[in-house]
Amino acid sequence: MAAVGGTRQVPAPDPIAEDYLLLGLRLGQRIPGLVDGYFGPAAIKARVDTEQFPAAARLREDAAALTARIGMVAEPERRDWLIAQVRALAAHARALDGEPLPYTDHVALCLGFEPPCHDDDRFRGALAAVDALLPGAGPLHERLAAWDRRLEIPLDRLPDVMDWLVARFRERAHRDFGLPEGEDLRVSLVTGQPWSGYNWYDGGRRSRVDVNTDLPVRAPDFITMIGHETYPGHHLEHAWKEADLVDRQGRLESSLLLINTPECPISEGLADLGPSFVAPLDERAELLFELFERAGLAGLADPADARETAERAVALEGPRHRLAASRGNAALMRHADGASHDEVLAYLQDVGGYAPKVAAKLLEFIEHPLWRTYVFVYNEGEALVRRWVEAAPAPERVARFGRLLHEQITPGRLLAELG
Repeated sequence: MAAVGGTRQVPAPDPIAEDYLLLGLRLGQRIPGLVDGYFGPAAIKARVDTEQFPAAARLREDAAALTARIGMVAEPERRDWLIAQVRALAAHARALDGEPLPYTDHVALCLGFEPPCHDDDRFRGALAAVDALLPGAGPLHERLAAWDRRLEIPLDRLPDVMDWLVARFRERAHRDFGLPEGEDLRVSLVTGQPWSGYNWYDGGRRSRVDVNTDLPVRAPDFITMIGHETYPGHHLEHAWKEADLVDRQGRLESSLLLINTPECPISEGLADLGPSFVAPLDERAELLFELFERAGLAGLADPADARETAERAVALEGPRHRLAASRGNAALMRHADGASHDEVLAYLQDVGGYAPKVAAKLLEFIEHPLWRTYVFVYNEGEALVRRWVEAAPAPERVARFGRLLHEQITPGRLLAELG
């Protein structure tokens, strides 16, 4: 997990920020994984670590008392952010206290928006588009699996390809969004996790990024994953917010990163959208072509074949992205409608178009006690962030995206600005 404090000088929090940190850290003791990172005052973390676990009823009371005091915060965006975050923490405390809300209500309070259920026609249309791009005999999932195997990056080539992509994206992000002084990260390969990639932010402008190799890594997915976790995704967001919100403005509440709170759809949404800035769609085929060569992909030695494959891979990303929203439907089936494990697994394969092993890995995520709520932050967070960014004229979109890297923004605020 993320390191605490480090040797950097951390400003003292104001009383509301301190109580927010205490509430979040105390809940994190009771809910494994809720605290995703902490780089605030070490004394606050030490205090929580050495005290007896508070009762869930007390945590509910603390959340209610803090909510009542947040109205004293002068800055509107900070006040709104704190209200949304504490509302989510109150929902977690309520569940701990034996009064959990229905699944969809709990998700709405935790993430700041109602979890949508998409019409399956959306996925049928996406599957039809994939079918048209991958003609041939046999079931579509078999053709898609065969296509994906062509694009798997050999494990021994992943480190070199990672280094190349990270350096490339860092340079592009530096040009468009700037980099805070002293930022740094390292990327490692891991196994045995329910996610494909993860950013562990340690504070001091430093991140550790883990790439899970339980399943093969496809070249198109690797481009978006690296942009998502590093530049201009999670690493750059956390580093800039530490520099701006914590160190410059003294908003110590932002030194605690919490899972299943409204900051998550913003963070995941900007991380999902971020690759479109460092690897724009009209440049993606050329980037893939170079990646194929660097990765030494078997069967793509012929340049003409490699270029056609790169162009088709880019064309496939749109419908495959639309299919990804089926994961939210699957979560609603499992946790709101009471569908069985096997029924949801079949749905992910038949409607979502996922291969059996991939569907099983996705369902592992959906059924995980922590991630069962989090599953909506990706597609729905990205859809909201994209709508908000693209509401600006094209020349202003880089600057608008940059706001997400620097400000305390909630889903409610984006919706309000969209009107």
